Amino acid sequence: MTNATTPTETPTGTPAAGTATSATATSATATGGTPTAAGAWRVAASVLAAAGVRTVFGLPGDDMYSLEAAHAAGIRFVLCRDQRNAVFAATGWAIQSGQTGVAVVGKGPAVTNTVTGLLEAAASAVPVLLLSGGTGAQHRGSGAFQELDQLAVVAPLVKYAARVDHPDRLVPTLQRALLVARHERGPVYVELPEHLLAEAAAAVGAGSRGAALAETPYEIVARPDGEAVRVLRAARRPVLLVGGGMRHENGGREVEALAERLGAAVFATASGRGAVDETSPLFCGLAGLYTQEQAARLWQETDCVVALGSRLEETATFQWPAALGREVPVVQVNVAAADFATAFEGPKVLAPAGATVRSWLAHLPEEPAGTAWTAEVHAVHTALHTALGEWTAELAGSPDLHIAEVLRALDAELPADRILVQENGLQDMWSYKYPLHTCAGGAGSVVPSEQTSLGFGAAAALGVKLAAPGRPVVAFVGDGAFAMAGVDLPTAVEYSGGLLYVVLRNGGYGWLQVQLDQRETPVGDHAFTDPEAVRTPAPELPGLHQVTVRDKESLADDVARAWRKAAAGEVVVLNVPVRLTDAMFGADVAGGDFPQLGGTGDE
Repeated sequence: MTNATTPTETPTGTPAAGTATSATATSATATGGTPTAAGAWRVAASVLAAAGVRTVFGLPGDDMYSLEAAHAAGIRFVLCRDQRNAVFAATGWAIQSGQTGVAVVGKGPAVTNTVTGLLEAAASAVPVLLLSGGTGAQHRGSGAFQELDQLAVVAPLVKYAARVDHPDRLVPTLQRALLVARHERGPVYVELPEHLLAEAAAAVGAGSRGAALAETPYEIVARPDGEAVRVLRAARRPVLLVGGGMRHENGGREVEALAERLGAAVFATASGRGAVDETSPLFCGLAGLYTQEQAARLWQETDCVVALGSRLEETATFQWPAALGREVPVVQVNVAAADFATAFEGPKVLAPAGATVRSWLAHLPEEPAGTAWTAEVHAVHTALHTALGEWTAELAGSPDLHIAEVLRALDAELPADRILVQENGLQDMWSYKYPLHTCAGGAGSVVPSEQTSLGFGAAAALGVKLAAPGRPVVAFVGDGAFAMAGVDLPTAVEYSGGLLYVVLRNGGYGWLQVQLDQRETPVGDHAFTDPEAVRTPAPELPGLHQVTVRDKESLADDVARAWRKAAAGEVVVLNVPVRLTDAMFGADVAGGDFPQLGGTGDE
């Protein structure tokens, strides 16, 4: 639930002017050493540093106090060109690292520019803290420069929103925001108005209680006679569904142990990929919209579904049998009650999914299940890989280059611990097809949320790379999404050497073009793609290396050349011209059609 808070304390210090560059907020210290002006941002930076924050993303207000404070605290400030991209990058950082991502912006339009990023962070259920400037209290309602009720704009999208109007509330407000972000897994917002810059505020030391609170672990103990354990004991054809809430929760491979103990089939949501080992013979792909034909029967036959860290959004439950949640129980485990899908009947456990699984293992039979259901699950896993081999052999016989072959070439060339950062457009969606793309050997996956914000993956890749500097990071994106995030290519060059962008070039917004082309009645002479732009590379930029795939025969060499450059620390764009017909979904899924995931894309 959103918690919008506006403290009511009356400020006692000298107010700053209500503009972005305040004449009265020019000094970092007042007489006698009392913190003023940039003091509030310095205190904020000390709270972040005490909580372990070492990197923030953003574009500071033009007083530069937030930038100065981060520098003084030893925090790296990644200067983004666009505030939306800054929040996307902070979200990518949070997804990959499991730590709180932090974005810092100015006020007014700087805050409204972050709204799409906050929406994505909220839907991805990851901890992100947005810090902004704000109009001073004495100027609110006067039509001041860039004045905006920022709380009203941001509050519906965050777990906690606060404006700090008194210096005594600064440290506890920031500490509370960090607690909420981490333990309720969502974005939070704190506004530092200009008048606060002239107020005294208590600093926080590295050993403060605030820093410890942000790391307080959950503790749960499952009762052996609890409803969830009872349902698990009774299940004969169970399915485990691993959601994004299992990120960083399965370090000891407890989910795989639970699956073996139950003999359960394992599926993942798109955001849950990488949390489990997809080479396991019990893993059968993605749930809902992305379920392969060979695996669909498992959902028809199951007698129990266990959803670990998933909100069970529409994409994850697409075409689920009507019996699920009615005759067939759906056990849900989430850290926030608001994340439970109440349309499904079954036990609901309010706790971290990782700790819950460990508790269940303590109360279930220790002998792994060996049943007919387990054998069926193994057969499905084998059938998926057999079908993939047959299909890719068919593609190899075609003279055309297919996106599926690009993914296979990346798998063949890049190290096993690569992280694929994805979009969710018409053609980059091929990366959601299992086992065409498999998270195995330590490979990671970062995807957009159910909101599928255009440009998220292209911008989030920067945060992912900075969170995992020693691992290969590949952004697999369409050219429309790449263009949305392109303003921050210089940011990537400056901060994130070794990042590879694979850009599928169909000339623009392919998904919209397909929807337009499917209409029985044309709509004017509009077009969302430009065939002339298919072979247009990214803009030239110092420090950016580009490779363009010429044809099918050159693919392997082009991928190898691009990766050599990226492995040497360069930011590389691999341009891949693609045909608009090479799409995993050929029908409008939103309209209710569910196409088979296969074919060459040549139809």
